[in-house]
Amino acid sequence: MDGRQSKTCSRVAFLSFVLCYFIGVVGYGDMSGSHLRGSTSSQFHKAFSIVEPDPGHTKLAVSRSGLNAIARITNPIAVVAVIGPYRSGKSFLLNQLLSLSCNEGFGVGHMRDTKTRGIWAWGEPLEINLDGVKTSVLFLDTEGFESIGKSNVYDDRIFALAAIMSSVLIYNLPETVREADIAKLSFAVDLAEEFYGRVKGRESILEPAKLLWLIQRDFLEGKSVQAMVEEALQTVPNPDNNKDIFQVNRIRKSLSLMAENSTAFSLPQPHLERTKLCEMGDSELHHSYVSQRERLKKVVTSMIRPKIVQGGTITGKDFVSLLEQTLDALNKGEIPSAGYVVEAFNRAVVDRCVALYNTRMSKFQLPVREEELLSGHESTVHEVTSLFGKERFGRQKDNDESSRMLLMQVEKAYVTLVEINTFRSSRQCDNIYTSCEDQLDSLQGLRLPSMAKFSAGITSCNITFTKNCLGPSKPVYQKRLEKMWLKARSHFINNYNQRLFNWLVVLSLVMVVVGRFVIKFLLLEIAAWGLFIFLETYTRIFWSAESLYYNPTWRVVVSAWEATVYGPLLDLDRWFIPLSWIIFFGFITYRLKFGRRKKGPAPLLPSVDIPRTSRRSRFLKM
Repeated sequence: MDGRQSKTCSRVAFLSFVLCYFIGVVGYGDMSGSHLRGSTSSQFHKAFSIVEPDPGHTKLAVSRSGLNAIARITNPIAVVAVIGPYRSGKSFLLNQLLSLSCNEGFGVGHMRDTKTRGIWAWGEPLEINLDGVKTSVLFLDTEGFESIGKSNVYDDRIFALAAIMSSVLIYNLPETVREADIAKLSFAVDLAEEFYGRVKGRESILEPAKLLWLIQRDFLEGKSVQAMVEEALQTVPNPDNNKDIFQVNRIRKSLSLMAENSTAFSLPQPHLERTKLCEMGDSELHHSYVSQRERLKKVVTSMIRPKIVQGGTITGKDFVSLLEQTLDALNKGEIPSAGYVVEAFNRAVVDRCVALYNTRMSKFQLPVREEELLSGHESTVHEVTSLFGKERFGRQKDNDESSRMLLMQVEKAYVTLVEINTFRSSRQCDNIYTSCEDQLDSLQGLRLPSMAKFSAGITSCNITFTKNCLGPSKPVYQKRLEKMWLKARSHFINNYNQRLFNWLVVLSLVMVVVGRFVIKFLLLEIAAWGLFIFLETYTRIFWSAESLYYNPTWRVVVSAWEATVYGPLLDLDRWFIPLSWIIFFGFITYRLKFGRRKKGPAPLLPSVDIPRTSRRSRFLKM
């Protein structure tokens, strides 16, 4: 019993150990997982700087860490940006919209200087469902206007960047709308004039933000905020044509373009002690503020739409690319303008159009005829300019910078194609010309001169040149080739007469030898001697080398020679040496085989040759 109990206790202890081990592992895994999820979540549960001022506080620079946090967003993005004077409660307002405390949300300062530098973004976008599409809403806090130590140009760049990047632009103003506040909208007006008309049409290149006039007042009595805004936007009489008043009135008139795209909203002060707002909960804030704040959330939510660029929504990476492109455009000029932004955006469109032009023109297998290349260029230019008109940013203008840039780059690409076409045409035609020149040189050295073969060589070369020599260099090489043909033909004719004459002299001597020693035909030998004497005497006396070719009698000789030497079935010059060897060996074989038969067979026994004198003496004796 003691042994059994000890074994049982050992088994229980072992199982308990294994069970505790697995429980520990599982528990450790759960804790580790929750820790990672918590760290991942807390990693973005804070505000990031995405744009910061340069040391001179005049231009803007990107903050890469903040942009990397935004680039991770894969959903369509909608951007809510708050702008306004410094110390007007923008950061606190954003925390209220996001239901965040001051400790965890955007930094709220209670000092006289501005707390936010540049532009900040909340790292955890608010995800909402818009028309069945999951959309990430990004909230941006901007540096306040008119703070100490900054230039007006810097404020303009902050305003311009927020106006371009946002879907909803909240213009946070304390108490009322001032003339300076309206002047700040100059850039937004320029953007509206450039883009807003196109949004209503079939094209939506860059949709301007919806403008929300948010006026925070200590009391809500008196005029409504909408009436206050409409009154502030009325034109001012300008009988003296003052430039400043004229500019203000231009902005006010142009704001009518944004009338359908703007909303006015009032928000009471949350509490009299504004420096302690971060320490108060909703129960301590003014009840009218809390209720109006909740209404504001609904208004902002109703205005939110995904950011539209080039007819489509943008993701985090698109947002970063757009921000960098806009920032580069705003920093380009001393004073930011919509024109700089438009040209910066249009540069990307120009690049796409030029790439399309190069793709279309690459279908030509150079070299080609100049007319064909020019026709393709003109049709492709029409195609890319039509595409640029559809995809370009801003209003269609004649001879604007982007249009000139497109035409200049396309023309530059065409000039390069023309140069390449000319070079390849010259190289191709020169190769064919050199080949024809070598071919004519070889024809000059024919063993058996033949005008028909020479003319056939020229015809073949002409066909090859016409078919393969293309492009702008063809007329030049055509003239050079014609001159070469005329010169080569004249030289060939002169040599042709002399060489043919020499071959006839050789032929006459050969026929003399054949008629005398081979076939032993006296008439052939006499005719051959007659031809030899005629060629060596009469022709040299009465026929010159130039007139020989055109003499009727000589033409008969030439025709007979040409028919013998060159024809469709036989090229005697090519087969002259093989045929000569065949004839030679045939003659030797004939002589060896048939020459002995004429003398009879050789005697089987040797015979004794009796001298004639002995035969005669023997006959006389008889």
